[in-house]
Parts: sequence; structure tokens; C-alpha cells
Amino acid sequence: MEKMDHTILEHEANERLDKMVSSIREEWSRSQVQQWIKDGDITVNGKKEKANYRLQTGDLVEIEVPEPELPDIEPEDLHLDIYYEDADVLVVNKPKGMVVHPSNGHFTGTLVNGLMYHCKDLSGINGVLRPGIVHRIDKDTSGLLMVAKNDYAHEKLAAQLSEKTVTRKYFALVHGNIPHEAGTIDAPIGRDPADRQRMAVVDNGKDAVTHFRVLERFDRFTFIECRLETGRTHQIRVHMKYIGHPLAGDPKYGPKKTIDFGGQALHAGVLGFRHPRTGETLTFEAPLPDDFAHLLNTLRRGL
Repeated sequence: MEKMDHTILEHEANERLDKMVSSIREEWSRSQVQQWIKDGDITVNGKKEKANYRLQTGDLVEIEVPEPELPDIEPEDLHLDIYYEDADVLVVNKPKGMVVHPSNGHFTGTLVNGLMYHCKDLSGINGVLRPGIVHRIDKDTSGLLMVAKNDYAHEKLAAQLSEKTVTRKYFALVHGNIPHEAGTIDAPIGRDPADRQRMAVVDNGKDAVTHFRVLERFDRFTFIECRLETGRTHQIRVHMKYIGHPLAGDPKYGPKKTIDFGGQALHAGVLGFRHPRTGETLTFEAPLPDDFAHLLNTLRRGL
């Protein structure tokens, strides 16, 4: 069961309870939220209210999302690009456009569907919808992910993420010309109070640190490498927008006029961690996908 709470801000006052909650997640329909309210899964200040309750500034909305009735997650031969595999861990190069794990509206074609076809032994710590998944990257971000094949490995890998010892380097194309060669963005990230389907730099957010360095400059864009110290949702996309250099092609955080790239130009190119059982340091590198490399070559030709 997923639990969350939300304190109503001034600009949200007088909004209907069901409308506010359904706006938090794209996959939550109004009718579904109304049923949760009726069942008492959603309360306001600890009390059950009706769906049409008008929220007041300072109200505490508590949401307990009930476990969904799970469909059978079918194994699918998705021809995964496996970079490494042993009895404990697997490293896969996820293509752009692939969702990592099943969710409402995405029960086929996900990385998990492909993993279940490829191997039957995956950790169960994150539940039946996310077997083996230790960390995620966005649907339209390509690149390397580590997958745990048993609960022991999952706990060890998750601990390394928590201790910030995992190496995660991304390559990104951003709008504008970054004037300095390198920098660090240390700014907390949380849900955007003006749009709950997005993340933003907010005072009460979770610590988030991104290090970047410039690799190549173009007329209106900069190609950079980003190293994550933390792993917040949409971290690179939010941080680069925060400093005035949003990712090219980003439909959520980029400008309206951006490159038609089918999503943000972001690739998880380097992944390094200690093997959960042997302690050996493993480092993997995945080259830029063809469309990303083609985009850079187009910019180099000044087109």
C-alpha cells in the first residue's frame, strides 16, 4: 500500500477534494479517487469527507492507495540489451521509449516484461510489479540500469544508492550556452506546488545534488555530462531547468520551442557499483544511441 500526505496551499483552497487528488497522478482517474474517498482511503485532517468537500488552506490530505488488483505480468521477448549478468545482478541498457515497470496503462512492453522473459530469478523486495528494480530511469531516457536477481543483492545495491557510492553519469543536450566548464547544482527537489504532476526545486524538498561538466558547445545548445550524487525523480531535468538550461526535447520541463526528439535528450551512459556479493567494483559504459549521436552530428554541421 502506498501512503502519502499533502498539506493544502493557499492557491489550492476551495478546490474539490476529488479533483485535487486526481491531479496528483496522471493515472488516477476522478472516478477511482471518488471510490477511494468513499472507502475511507483518503481523509482530510484525519476525518472522512465527501468527494465534493472544498479544501481549506492548511488541510492535511492523507492518501492510502490500496493495492491494485494485479494483472498477470506476461513475460515478453523484448530482445533486451544485456551488458552483464551473473547469479546476483544484471545490467541492462534500456532503450528510449521503454517504461521500466508496469503501471496503470502500461502492462506490456515494459523492461520488467522483458526481464521476466529473460530470467525467472528476480528480487521481490519492490513487489510483483517491480521485480528486481533497484532504481529507475524515465521512459524517454535511455541507458544503463542495474537489476537485482535476489533479495540479498537488492538490499546491498539499494544500500549503495543510499550511501551515494554508485557512479551514475548521464549525457545530456541542453538549451543555451553554458558559460563555465563545470559546476554543481545543490538544490532540494519536491513536487511542484503549482503542478503536482511535475517536480521542482522547492524549499521543503529532498536534498538533490548534480555535478555537471561541459563536453561540447554548439550555437544554441550545450552537450554536457552529469554525475548524480542523489537520485531524485527527474533530477537532471529539474536541475538543468532551474539554472536556465533545460534539456533539449523535454516535453515536461523544456521550452515550448525545442528540438523534436521524441523526448528529452538524456542518456545514462556510465554505471558503476560494487558487486553485492564479491565487493568487486564493476563499471559499465553504453554509447550514445544512434538518434542522439545523429542529433549531435547534425548540430556539428550547423544544421
